[in-house]
Amino acid sequence: MQAILALEDGRIFRGKGFGARAECSGEVVFNTSLTGYQEIFTDPSYAGQIVVLTNPHIGNYGTSPSDAESRKPYIEGLVTREFSPMSSNWRSTEVADEYLERNGVPVIAEVDTRAVVRHLRAFGVMRGVIASGEHLDEAAMVAKARAIKKMDGTDLASVVSTKSIYEWSDAEPKNQTGDKLLKPSHTGDKMHVVAYDFGIKENILRMLAREGCRVTVVPSRTSAEDVLALNPDGVFFSNGPGDPEPLDYAIENVQKLKGKAPLFGICLGHQIFGLALGGKTYKLKFGHHGGNHPIMNHQTGKVEITAQNHNYNVDPATLPADVEQTHTNLNDQTLAGLKHKTDPMFSVQYHPEASPGPHDSHYLFKDFRKMMEEWKK
Repeated sequence: MQAILALEDGRIFRGKGFGARAECSGEVVFNTSLTGYQEIFTDPSYAGQIVVLTNPHIGNYGTSPSDAESRKPYIEGLVTREFSPMSSNWRSTEVADEYLERNGVPVIAEVDTRAVVRHLRAFGVMRGVIASGEHLDEAAMVAKARAIKKMDGTDLASVVSTKSIYEWSDAEPKNQTGDKLLKPSHTGDKMHVVAYDFGIKENILRMLAREGCRVTVVPSRTSAEDVLALNPDGVFFSNGPGDPEPLDYAIENVQKLKGKAPLFGICLGHQIFGLALGGKTYKLKFGHHGGNHPIMNHQTGKVEITAQNHNYNVDPATLPADVEQTHTNLNDQTLAGLKHKTDPMFSVQYHPEASPGPHDSHYLFKDFRKMMEEWKK
């Protein structure tokens, strides 16, 4: 079936439709990862977005429940160069086409994704529509794209967040290949971590459990008072979609929890920390999305290769003197990590838990464990 991707500036890309035979809309971004497409599909941080994958071959190894980061795909739509109608992997339980069709996600393939990416790099992320059919009204699709609500100023975190508190457990936590048990790296006393769910990925929960943590997941709007009533040894602020500035409730919770428990934030959690500490955030031209972003760790002098997925960033020039800038993105020199100089709290603007990888930043979960142990002394 013929399909088009229509962008708000009038640019049209033509291809063939796969996945769900439906129309979708959202902000169009590109991801440079070479593998891990199912993890991308199921990352709640992609809510409200159509994802262009730069790797030309997608779907080759099918899909597996072990590779999902959440209960369902959160991408609005998918744009690829080649989309495999079959899978070749002993772990696959469902081909990617059937998986996305079953979950209502439209796909446009046989598109010149290099041209799409160059267009977005030149003009920035923009709203778009994917539609399939024989007689498509391109002008109408462009008009629909222009009518989509902008992500700026939109609270998407509370939309994807859990609606109730739950204790997380995985009877058979998988490693990155999905076929072996993750052995705990810490055998000491259990630490109780309360994790705010703004769109949390399951591998974050696995990594916390690996460090000997008992994890209670709470909705995004849970008050600081209710979190402290759970007697946590530490509080985690997760990744999530959208603009951090509308999340005034989360910013206020960080301010109330600061100094009362160790705090660790990832991606959206990092941006919330920046705002809570008095900084400001801004939207990147085309965001950071991929598994190959180099980060300088100023504390060790080492470069880490990281996975990233965000459209907003903390402006380091707006942070107060009591906040240390710990990590820098070497691609564009943007702030990638911070910590408070006196209170036990730190955050990073990337995914140290990244599945399928890279794994250079797993140490951050150990640092959080160590921070909690020192706080209890």
